Amino acid sequence: MAPVGRLLLVGGGNMGGAMLGGWIEQGLDPRSVTILDPNPSPALAPLLEQGIGHVTTAPGEAQDVVILAVKPQIMDAALPPLLPALKPETLVISVAAGRTVAFVEERLGERAVVRAMPNTPALIGRGITGAFANARVSAGLRQTAGDLLGASGPVEWVASEDDIDRVTAVSGSGPAYVFLLAEALAQAGVEAGLEPELAMRLARHTVAGAGELMIRSADEPAQLRRNVTSPRGTTEAALSVLMADGSLADLMTRAVEAARARAVELSKA
Repeated sequence: MAPVGRLLLVGGGNMGGAMLGGWIEQGLDPRSVTILDPNPSPALAPLLEQGIGHVTTAPGEAQDVVILAVKPQIMDAALPPLLPALKPETLVISVAAGRTVAFVEERLGERAVVRAMPNTPALIGRGITGAFANARVSAGLRQTAGDLLGASGPVEWVASEDDIDRVTAVSGSGPAYVFLLAEALAQAGVEAGLEPELAMRLARHTVAGAGELMIRSADEPAQLRRNVTSPRGTTEAALSVLMADGSLADLMTRAVEAARARAVELSKA
């Protein structure tokens, strides 16, 4: 990873820690990073031993990049004290759900801001992030943001900030939909007569393996589905239920729309 200057990570929880671990793995100099968090996650202890700074109040020295990885509900209190650590050209990247660019600018002034929505697979380096840059983000700063966000998985840039709410509904909340699928599949296995532990192992590996196959294959998911569906076979019988009117596709459409609407509400709170 190319040098980014002085970087301040505000928030040392799970997401902040996952991002930090990815940066270090990508070759970012630990001595260029400072964590601002009164109680950083114990999981960060090995990283702190590598020379990363740790403060409980904003450093007086101006930072080149500030990453906001705190919970949305404390953003209002956390942002104003950061002003002494900012200079006009500081890049601010927010991964706080439901907090708009305007929210950040109202508290930190007009500056280059990237609003991003990662998801929890970033914790194992398998996430995907949607990102929106305001007009003050230059091509160089956009590259810096992409490098930092991309340490935990691909980055998809969107042209409209409204699209971040849609990204939130699809990939930000999406892992929970997949976990629910695994739960439901395992429970269906139990109802069919399998032991619960076996049913859950089968469900876990089936969901994880199918996901990995989608990533590695050049085929679209619809084609992969057709590849395993023999005429008049068991898979076709199951899909006739899942793909009936009002079943899985319709439910997913309603679920994503509910998540998007809630994301809009939170961004206006």
